[in-house]
Amino acid sequence: MNADPSVVELITGASLPVQLVLIILVLASIGSWALIFHKARVYKRAVSGVRSFESSFWAGGSLNEFYDRISREARPREGHEAIFEAGFREFQRLRQAEDRGHAQIIDGVERAMRVAEHRQLDQLEEGVPFLATVGSVSPYVGLFGTVWGIMSAFMNLGTMQSATLAAVAPPIAEALIATAMGLFAAIPAVIAYNRYTQRIDWLAGRYENFVDEFLGLLQRQLGGK
Repeated sequence: MNADPSVVELITGASLPVQLVLIILVLASIGSWALIFHKARVYKRAVSGVRSFESSFWAGGSLNEFYDRISREARPREGHEAIFEAGFREFQRLRQAEDRGHAQIIDGVERAMRVAEHRQLDQLEEGVPFLATVGSVSPYVGLFGTVWGIMSAFMNLGTMQSATLAAVAPPIAEALIATAMGLFAAIPAVIAYNRYTQRIDWLAGRYENFVDEFLGLLQRQLGGK
């Protein structure tokens, strides 16, 4: 009596279209997990940077000294630091121009900060749509493999003298592996996408609040109302 086939045997014995579907799903799963771990580090660093910056910035002190300290550091600026640096650099440049009024200075600073803010959000969002694609498409790709495998199994049954459960079960099991693999690829991607979307929204809100608060601070420094 033959032993029950293992999952590996079912995969290696599957038809070529089903095997191609499984390869695609495995690659999608590997890609999504690599992106999940990478983005987890990115968002952890971004959240830590927000809290560290806000703690230092609102502790008081000279804006010029704070800007000089950040500018001297030999590392790329991210998050609040990048937004602040872009805004204060533009503030210093416009304030030195004699033909600029307070309203023009504030408008110029706001534009510079908005550009920096959008760049930071673009970096945070980079790659995240891939998770949405994997999460939405993988189940259908797996279902295609399952339908193809079941169709092939029933077509092969037509050539047999007698159809038994032992003859039907392995081909159908091969086909169902594609559905299982599709869900295996999709579920973590959907969970990560929802989680990271919430994290991006939280960071975007903190960036937006900082821009508004910093512009108000500059208006008071200029003596505007």
